[in-house]
Amino acid sequence: MEFPNDLKYSKEHTWISVQGNTGTIGITEFAQSELGEIVYADLPNVGYSFQQDEVFGSVEAVKTVSDLFIPVSGKIIETNELLLKAPTLINDNPYKDGWLIKIEIKDITELENLLTSNQYKELTN
Repeated sequence: MEFPNDLKYSKEHTWISVQGNTGTIGITEFAQSELGEIVYADLPNVGYSFQQDEVFGSVEAVKTVSDLFIPVSGKIIETNELLLKAPTLINDNPYKDGWLIKIEIKDITELENLLTSNQYKELTN
């Protein structure tokens, strides 16, 4: 299982990649493997704002629906439109093509509350 070192992770199985004050967010490989084949992603509209650890959407798998928790506070600036037609991209490549949203990060210091790759790996073992 992959745990990229350049990402930060939440205990709720989301990851964030940060460039400046922009964060790209998705679910981890562990999360998608636990859920099984993802058939639908319910994502927020651009312009909505969320506080750290707030539910920002959900993913639906064949047998379950799982809430998505935002790892840091921010405003949605983009959603992955490809997931509307091909939600299985989350299963195929959760760290690249299967990303969910991009946000403008409100408070960069909230990243300190997240896990490193090694800490997240320990959590999932």
